Amino acid sequence: MAETTRLLVDADACPVKDEIYRVGARYGLKTVIVANSWMNIPQSPLIERVVVPEGPDVADDWIAEQATPADIVITNDVPLAVRCLAKQTSVLRPNGEEIDERSVGMVSAMRDLMQGLRETGAVTTYNPSFGKADRSRFLSALDTLIVRLRRKAALARTVPSSSQTIHRPVPGDVP
Repeated sequence: MAETTRLLVDADACPVKDEIYRVGARYGLKTVIVANSWMNIPQSPLIERVVVPEGPDVADDWIAEQATPADIVITNDVPLAVRCLAKQTSVLRPNGEEIDERSVGMVSAMRDLMQGLRETGAVTTYNPSFGKADRSRFLSALDTLIVRLRRKAALARTVPSSSQTIHRPVPGDVP
């Protein structure tokens, strides 16, 4: 049986939680909000709050352990994205940028470059402001990703595996 898509949210600094709740409800997806502190979430059987102990990367560890290829992880954390991609999990940043096997190298390099520039004082800002266009881009990207995963799951259900393929002899076949 195919796994059901879940939205796994690295929630501590996620600016699009409200958008995630709405999209999750529209598609009937389980949404798991993971944080190291209690957060107020809408009352819904589709939304689950997971509070992990405080500590570096504890929420990331939980998400990486739970993620499956059917899930979508929403995070800005590049090392978490790398771990999820290793499990063939889809990863989406809150700005709507999908991190995949083609882009992860550039995203990782940019993260390292910016971290180095911040450490030397060459760059003092950490993140650009998050605006309406970012939210819109995120919503569009999340919709697209959900539809793509659903199509992929539907295709997997309709295409027989090699163990299900029945070989019918054709005249001229050599046994």
